[in-house]
Amino acid sequence: MTTLAPPGAPIGGECLHAQTLAAEDHAARRTNVLGVGVSQITMADAVRTIDRWIVRRDPHYVCVTGVHGVMESQRDAGLRHIHNNAGLVTPDGMPLVWLNRLSGFEHAERVYGPDLLLAVCGAASSRPYRHFFYGGGPGVADRLAARLAARFPRMVVAGTYCPPFGPPSPAETREITRRINVADADVVWVGLSTPKQERWMSAHVGRVTAPVLIGVGAAFDFHAGLKKQAPRWMQRSGMEWLFRLSSEPRRLGPRYLLNNPLFVWNIMLQRLGIRRPTLHQPPLHS
Repeated sequence: MTTLAPPGAPIGGECLHAQTLAAEDHAARRTNVLGVGVSQITMADAVRTIDRWIVRRDPHYVCVTGVHGVMESQRDAGLRHIHNNAGLVTPDGMPLVWLNRLSGFEHAERVYGPDLLLAVCGAASSRPYRHFFYGGGPGVADRLAARLAARFPRMVVAGTYCPPFGPPSPAETREITRRINVADADVVWVGLSTPKQERWMSAHVGRVTAPVLIGVGAAFDFHAGLKKQAPRWMQRSGMEWLFRLSSEPRRLGPRYLLNNPLFVWNIMLQRLGIRRPTLHQPPLHS
């Protein structure tokens, strides 16, 4: 994609081919974080990889994962399997970026769900892909799509769908699959929160004709203008969890106050070699 060439770099085929090969290499390499393989990538690598999948119509899903997703995967072997079978597991939080760097990938970047959404939609100036937005509360997907279309005029909104509360019935599952396929979407953005969105993507990859499914959770509310994001300095310093905890203490308190200490403890044990998780092992216990 020519929009992703480095400043001053040639925009020829050789440059693009080299960038594609680099993105493929980074996408394939993963850091073992408590048995979850986290992709060693930058934002540019992620966008190029997604672009390649769309061009080739190669079905994949993307798990945008932070400490919460890793710790949920300790309690649920099926969820860990879903992560490890994803086309990409992007480092959504700074702790996973730091662990990528400790593993030798010094150029690791945070590939944060809300930023990935903007980066892929912004690439519409090069390739006007068709985007479907699935998830969020009543009216959220429509609001999100309208705001993104205003921001990126060349982006194509293929459709939106807000699922009903609770587990979908078989008829509802067939209906959303039909809607996505009729819309001829290239990318389906899934905003159901972890672990619902990961399970949905794993169940639907290859069943919907859209080649790429990306779970971005709270990005729906952020870019729909319904919730505030943490300041950039908090995001870069790994303190975003504190901002979100102060914003939604009742909902997020149990998650952060339980998961964060357990994550640090288990990572310490892994770094010391006391725990040796593989990418295909039973779940760890606290």
